[in-house]
Amino acid sequence: MPFEPPRLKSGIFGTRGPGPVAMQPVANLGPSIPPPKAPKGVRIEDRIGIQAPAEVIWEIVRDLDRWHEWNPTYPKASGVVRIGELVTVTLALPGQPQQELKPRILEWVPNEQLHWQLTMLGGLIKTIRYVEIEALAETGCVVDNGEIFGGLMGPSLGKRMGRTVQRGFKAMNEALKARAEETWAARR
Repeated sequence: MPFEPPRLKSGIFGTRGPGPVAMQPVANLGPSIPPPKAPKGVRIEDRIGIQAPAEVIWEIVRDLDRWHEWNPTYPKASGVVRIGELVTVTLALPGQPQQELKPRILEWVPNEQLHWQLTMLGGLIKTIRYVEIEALAETGCVVDNGEIFGGLMGPSLGKRMGRTVQRGFKAMNEALKARAEETWAARR
């Protein structure tokens, strides 16, 4: 099964706001470009509302070197949030042994999203991990925290580990909410 990237909030795969520039009709350029297909695979995610500005949430998410201070799902993380950059994270899911991973940053937009891609078992498992921040008000956001499992064996892994992975995302979201709201309260 082919593995396609997720519909990102920015760039050519934009999903919020006006459609991408490439999809707008342009005179004399021939037929319009069809919209990108939705990513294939198994999607697992958790959403949470956070009473803090997107800037505060982003500040916490992008600082991988401080994830150990608040993040129960990734108790160790290091690297720079830069497209194409490899980062190192330690995944600690409930009831599972910790696992060190080296994903590559796929896409990031300040105050909006962080996406990374991980390939395992020679490409049989491909995942796209995402944290997306959607500002609903000046000091209120919804955070989507999830992963898309693709590749030949990815969907079966996603189905088998789904509840455990979702619990990990929920724990991370709750910790992010506590950290962001505490940080925002201290700054006001």
